[in-house]
Amino acid sequence: MKKTLVIGASLNPQRYSNLAILRLRQYNHPVLAIGLRQGTIGDVIIETGHPLFNDVDTVTLYINPERQTEYYEYIISLKPLRVIFNPGTENPGLEKKLTDAGIESVEACTLVLLSIKQY
Repeated sequence: MKKTLVIGASLNPQRYSNLAILRLRQYNHPVLAIGLRQGTIGDVIIETGHPLFNDVDTVTLYINPERQTEYYEYIISLKPLRVIFNPGTENPGLEKKLTDAGIESVEACTLVLLSIKQY
C-alpha cells in the first residue's frame, strides 16, 4: 500500500479530492490530507499548513499551479517517490524541481489510476 498525501483536500463531497480520499481508503492506501480547513473525510483527518509527515510514497495534487508555489519546498522535503498532477494542476516549473530532486512527476488522474489498477 502506498501512503498518499492529498494536497487540496476538500470537505465538499462534490470535489474530486474528496472522492480521491474515499477511493484511496477503499483500496486500503494510508492517506494523509492537507486542505484549507480542518475536518474529516471518512477516517482521514484534514490538516492545514505544512505538517511533518514521514514515509510518504505519493503526493497527489488538487490545487492550481499558482497555489502550489507555497508547497514546492515542503513537497520536496517529504521525499516522496512520486507526485501526481491531476487534471488542471499541471505545473512544468514544479515538475522540473521534482525531477532535479529525483522525484518522479506524473500527469494523471488519481481516480483513473485507481480504477485501472495502475496506482
